[in-house]
Amino acid sequence: MDTIGALEAETIYPIPPERRHGTAKDLFSVWFGPNLMMLTVVTGALATTVFGLSLFPALLALLIGNLVGGIFMALHAAQGPRLGVPQMIQTRGQFGLFGAVPVTAIIVLMYVGFAASNLVLGGEGLQACFPGLGRFPAILIIQLLSMAPAILGYRVIHIAARILTLLCGTAVLVCLWQVASVHPVVHGAVAGQGEWTGILRTLSLAALWQIAYAPYVSDSSRYLPIGPRSEKYAFLACFSGSVSGSMLAMGLGAAIGMVAGGAHIIQALTAVLGVTTVPVLLALSVGIAVANAMNVYCGALSTLTVAQTFTPDRHYGRGARLVVTVLLLLLAFGMATLMADQFMTAYSEFLELLMSVMIPWTAINLTDYYILHHGEYDVASFFKKDGGLYGYYNVPALTCYVVGIVVQIPFLSTNLYTGSVARFLGGVDISWVVSLIFTPAVYILAERSFRRKVLPGGERA
Repeated sequence: MDTIGALEAETIYPIPPERRHGTAKDLFSVWFGPNLMMLTVVTGALATTVFGLSLFPALLALLIGNLVGGIFMALHAAQGPRLGVPQMIQTRGQFGLFGAVPVTAIIVLMYVGFAASNLVLGGEGLQACFPGLGRFPAILIIQLLSMAPAILGYRVIHIAARILTLLCGTAVLVCLWQVASVHPVVHGAVAGQGEWTGILRTLSLAALWQIAYAPYVSDSSRYLPIGPRSEKYAFLACFSGSVSGSMLAMGLGAAIGMVAGGAHIIQALTAVLGVTTVPVLLALSVGIAVANAMNVYCGALSTLTVAQTFTPDRHYGRGARLVVTVLLLLLAFGMATLMADQFMTAYSEFLELLMSVMIPWTAINLTDYYILHHGEYDVASFFKKDGGLYGYYNVPALTCYVVGIVVQIPFLSTNLYTGSVARFLGGVDISWVVSLIFTPAVYILAERSFRRKVLPGGERA
């Protein structure tokens, strides 16, 4: 077992049985603690600011969205103990060796985007605590706090997450108490009625928040011992940790949005907290650093997955992960310093883009794993030069992935484009629901037809 100060030994390769030291308790904290951060609070605030809901409908929509999205997220978590590899390596079982590359590359961009967003909001939190601190130094401090867990890896991330569960959990509870006791406008809003368009938009936002974790949730569960018991506990721990942590922070954001009066959420939170501002915002800012480390850590694994595709004879160990981690940290830092002035607009557009490309991948991965293969994969084939049983490309998966994106177009409602159905629905974006329903059905038909026509033996080459 690695010592705390040592670089994690494993990277993208299967975790051997003697290294399976993870526990379900660790998984709960690693998804509960890092969700208690400023970015989650700001996301929840969109319900009562941008979407115009009163508090009770906002909380209800956030809860339903987190529960729905959390199910899909946690279903990916159960794959970790069974296969013992990072999520995007396992994606080769659906898309093939080279077929998985475009999807994995998109996921790397997602990680870096989230990391940059975290740096911006973490820096703003520090500036609220220390008004004389400039933007660049504030972002740099969050970056420096992110480096140790991102570089050292799995074990340190889990230790930091346990600390955050206590530290940030207390901070969020203090915030909720302050808002509820000081601002009667929140009490008056509890019985309010929200517009159905705002409710659906909020629900979609919360569901996307959870589904966005899908590409790396099994990265944290792959150290659990092999067996059905671990798979069950991985699902329950990740689901309960992520949903409860997200809901606490988003609920706080929705409440702060009620009293913000057009002000920036961090400024409104500062006004509410009074004398507790500095310790609470410091806790939430430190929390964002650990979440940032998780994004960079998993981004490094996905980057190595792409690299190993084209250099199968090379073993990517600790040194390779270290180099890639540092490069991703620098990239996120550069994006954060460049996008800070237009953060909310850029973040909103980022979420909209993420929704359209994430959902078909999730649908195909879960359908293939639970319905077509029942969790049975040849892990050794994931690392073979020719893709082993799964070949270079899986045509049905890649076709359905594209179709799963295209089918969303009439239902999209973004700053760049609004489809005809979305306009008819008053701007509500249900594209993710359509793709989640449509893509699995088409993939099952396409995959089975492909096997019968091309591979009469039933094996995927």
